[in-house]
Amino acid sequence: MDREKLDRWCERGILALVISILVFAPLAYGAVQTMEFVIVQGATVVIIALWILRIWISPRPVFFWPPICWAVLAFIIYAVIRYRLAPIEYVARIELIKIFTYAFLFLAIVNNLSRQEATQIIGIVLVTVAFALSIFAVYQFITHSPRVWWMFKPPAYVGRGSGTFINPNNFAGFLEMILPLGLVYTLLSRYSHAGKIAFGYASAILMVGVGSTLSRGGWVATAAGLSVFFVVLFCQRDFRIRSLIVLGLILTLGVASIATTHKSQKRFQLLVSGESKKDDRIIYWNIAQKLWQENIWLGAGPAHYDMRFRQYRPAALQDRPDFAHNDYLNTLADWGLIGLGLILIFLALFYIGVFKTWRYVRRTSNDLERKSSNKAAFVLGGSLGVLALLVHSFVDFNLHIPANAILALTLIALVTTYLRFATESFWSSIRLPGQVALSLVGLAACFFLVDQGIRQIQEDQFLKAAEREQTLVRKLQHLQSAFAIEPQNFETAYNIGEILREQSWSGEPDQETLAKEAMTWLQRSMKLNPFYPFSYVRYGMCLDWFTRTAEAEKYFETARSLDPNGYYTTAHLGWHLLQTGDLAGAKKHFERSEELLPNSIAETYLEIIEQKMSEAAAK
Repeated sequence: MDREKLDRWCERGILALVISILVFAPLAYGAVQTMEFVIVQGATVVIIALWILRIWISPRPVFFWPPICWAVLAFIIYAVIRYRLAPIEYVARIELIKIFTYAFLFLAIVNNLSRQEATQIIGIVLVTVAFALSIFAVYQFITHSPRVWWMFKPPAYVGRGSGTFINPNNFAGFLEMILPLGLVYTLLSRYSHAGKIAFGYASAILMVGVGSTLSRGGWVATAAGLSVFFVVLFCQRDFRIRSLIVLGLILTLGVASIATTHKSQKRFQLLVSGESKKDDRIIYWNIAQKLWQENIWLGAGPAHYDMRFRQYRPAALQDRPDFAHNDYLNTLADWGLIGLGLILIFLALFYIGVFKTWRYVRRTSNDLERKSSNKAAFVLGGSLGVLALLVHSFVDFNLHIPANAILALTLIALVTTYLRFATESFWSSIRLPGQVALSLVGLAACFFLVDQGIRQIQEDQFLKAAEREQTLVRKLQHLQSAFAIEPQNFETAYNIGEILREQSWSGEPDQETLAKEAMTWLQRSMKLNPFYPFSYVRYGMCLDWFTRTAEAEKYFETARSLDPNGYYTTAHLGWHLLQTGDLAGAKKHFERSEELLPNSIAETYLEIIEQKMSEAAAK
């Protein structure tokens, strides 16, 4: 086989793998779970390997490096530096793995999928997948189906369309990126009449799918993207009538959807009024700002928002948010001004590139030979899809969902490749030193991602085995095996310590030895994550068990400072005071724990305290 043919097959292999990722990630719950993301990670490794192979076998190897790639490189370097400085190594490394996967996938797409055929195939696949998932979402909406594949959604999401995502808001984020593509293919592309009808029908179903999510942020983001779309079309004389007709149809469809369902009316009224019975987003945003102010330039650390949330949460909020429900504030809290600034530069360079490209790909009224353009369609549709997601990111965490983040980066990368129609200044021929350098960087990335992927798979298998196990002895063995593979996971160390503590308190032989071993594991957990309050609570409980209550006091106080308004921590503060004989102080903490969130711990010990107080009064 000659080099050109082999190079072409490598290019097709990259295209097939990118399409596989774009299809698999949304079908696999958004690829938020460990195993699903590792599959995406593995596919990215193969893409990098094929790219390296192309660099060496291509008769004329070239490298496409537009300005946006400098922003990607800068963020990769910053991410590595920030990871090295992060207080919690484990969560920071998991975030770094995702960044490496996204960044190298972006660079591979920019440099290997510049042919227009590849863009068209990806566009058709995306619209087809979104169409199928929208039908599923409408079914969920109508039937109140609680299932996504074989998993159950949280009760709050039942009755809302979520497709193959768990969170309907994230599914809305997925659809809002693809909907503009379907519309521009309907109005601006060079596809046949039958093809345009198919795209138009798919776009209508996508709009119904967005409506079925009942995501107010999704509705606003979709409206923002479509508004810009119709403004652009209206500014072109030849498309004004068509744009007004389609706009009228969309408005009619939207009004009909809201008018015919009570749930849609209710959500729309909340959107218009700006009120909600319970929307904790403002609290999440305020906490993100407080956390960012600890380190304005660097932030708290990659993926540290959820780890630090307990320290700032108000008494009325006992749930874990995972994210700040605002990707910009979440980035600010985790990465600081430097991280957010690099991302904003990346987005600015993207849209600057879009404006430069648009001049060369859009149809002009004097172009009599070409009545429409697939190039202009994809540039407009892709850039507006990204714009919709950026609007939605003000009120949700779509960029923290791998399927949505990968889709957004793919659209940005493919639109960026159209810069070749505006200028050839970003293409460079690759000589031997460049081939060696690029290959070494690619191989290093592959080694890192493969090594981490294997460890993630092995750890995940042992952790899931521990969850399924009923006996403490077997559960402990699985957790110890997981920790041997990943010795930086503070939760595994904590769970091992907790099992050993339970065994020592349950009358097992060598109680004292088990308790001391439990304390060793809890100390490891504290070292791996100094912000995890439960490690301090359990360590203090072990000290109380050894009747070292004076020493235990500082650990419980540390736990209080890390989680001042947590019902669980507060209940255990009451437990500690009960060990010291301070019934009044213990009662106060248990009552506060019960006020924060009714729980069996506080209820049980309040009954015990009441009984003891009654007995003392009777004497």
